[in-house]
Amino acid sequence: MNKGYVYLVGAGPGDPKLITVKGAECIAKAEVLIYDRLASRRLLTLANPECELIYVGKSPERHTLRQEEINALLVQKASEGKIVTRLKGGDPFVFGRGGEEAEELLKAGIPFEIVPGITSAISVPAYAGIPVTHRDLTSSFAVITGHEDPTKNTSALAWEHLAKAHGTLVFLMGMENLSLIAAKLMENGRSPATPVGIIQWGTRPEQRVLEGELHNIAQLAKEEGFANPSIIIVGEVVKLREKLKWFEKKPLFGQRVIVTRARHQASGLSQGIEDLGGEPWEFPAIDIAPPSDPTLLSKAIENISRFQWLIFTSVNGVEKFFEALMEQGKDVRDLANMEIAAIGPATKEALTKRCLKVAFVPEEYRAEKIVEGLAKRVLPGQSVLLARAEEARDILPKSLQALGAEVWDVPTYRTVIGNANKDELLRLLEEKAINAVTFTSSSTVRNFLQLIDGKKKLLEGVKLYSIGPITSQTAQENGLKIYKEAKEYTIKGLLEALAEGDS
Repeated sequence: MNKGYVYLVGAGPGDPKLITVKGAECIAKAEVLIYDRLASRRLLTLANPECELIYVGKSPERHTLRQEEINALLVQKASEGKIVTRLKGGDPFVFGRGGEEAEELLKAGIPFEIVPGITSAISVPAYAGIPVTHRDLTSSFAVITGHEDPTKNTSALAWEHLAKAHGTLVFLMGMENLSLIAAKLMENGRSPATPVGIIQWGTRPEQRVLEGELHNIAQLAKEEGFANPSIIIVGEVVKLREKLKWFEKKPLFGQRVIVTRARHQASGLSQGIEDLGGEPWEFPAIDIAPPSDPTLLSKAIENISRFQWLIFTSVNGVEKFFEALMEQGKDVRDLANMEIAAIGPATKEALTKRCLKVAFVPEEYRAEKIVEGLAKRVLPGQSVLLARAEEARDILPKSLQALGAEVWDVPTYRTVIGNANKDELLRLLEEKAINAVTFTSSSTVRNFLQLIDGKKKLLEGVKLYSIGPITSQTAQENGLKIYKEAKEYTIKGLLEALAEGDS
């Protein structure tokens, strides 16, 4: 049997965007993904759906699998001819025991690669606003295991040199030994007034920072309940945090936000949440499918020359309409004698990208306002093609008919329940790890409730944000209380509502 291949990949400190490009590629190509607790679970979404996921979570306090068992597991899976990615928090070779795993693979004759990761030793302090070096304060730093008991007889750490060095000291995995570390440094000459910072869950929404001095940091950490995973940083550079901290100042710092949009449309909202300092979790509650009866759209396009108005109410409607137009051998030239209306700026943009001039966009982005704006534009007897979602409300076609227009209400698509990871969604809600949920349409509300099996109690303490009044109304009809509604019924408006928070 052909032997497989193993990638020992550093996942970075926690923020999934800090994975390297090569690391992400290794996750995507893996047939088996073996990961620990410090690797962000969001990185698992990069894996192939057929990939075997194996959790081998380790912490200083307990091990799901011993290191020897992890080594054997890597050899076993690779010996089956599989591509294995071992995803490790931080960097594999910085107290990651990647060297031991590589040695076992070498013994078994299994080829491997090391894909470095961003070590928490420098990245976590950076997210807390603490540079490990600074021209005016220190030109060196040391990364030290904090897992070794400083009181043992044969310590591998040269405490007398560490204490007297002027550089920054970064201890990893040292919370259990914090009081002993501080005592050892002071015994060997380090000033009790030396600044110390502790950063727990650095680069993640849970990140919190404690500042103290060598003589009192252990007591402060105990009082504040600091535990692993934490970075302990000792040195004058800690004083810079007050003016350099940046991560906690972002408006959505500490917030995990669920994005319910269809996966192909979620990136803009997710990126906006990240830019605001939040952590987006994409659980697409909807997907876009062909209409139940596609012949209606085909017939409308066959008769396209009869229409004086073409109205779009969403970007999806635009995309699906033009796909059908091209399939029938037509293009934008066939729309030359038509006026075009769009319900909002995103829909208008989708049309202008196709070199079409939009005659009308309502000031308020909903069907009622389209009707108000078109009341003096659409003339009795004119034919209107309304290209939109199959399940859309009937207020728009009925109102246009009341104006005396002939209305072809043609579905270009329908929304179906999305392919969200239901188990992961329920896990996060049950663990109270979610702060907010965003709804961008009535369909996202209804389908999201299906995904959580109607368990509305899971949303207690979770803030619900709506893109506009119709979506809010659907939420209320389904027993959900919207915390805040976007003032402008767009993704930009939704992000502004999120950024406002409690204000």
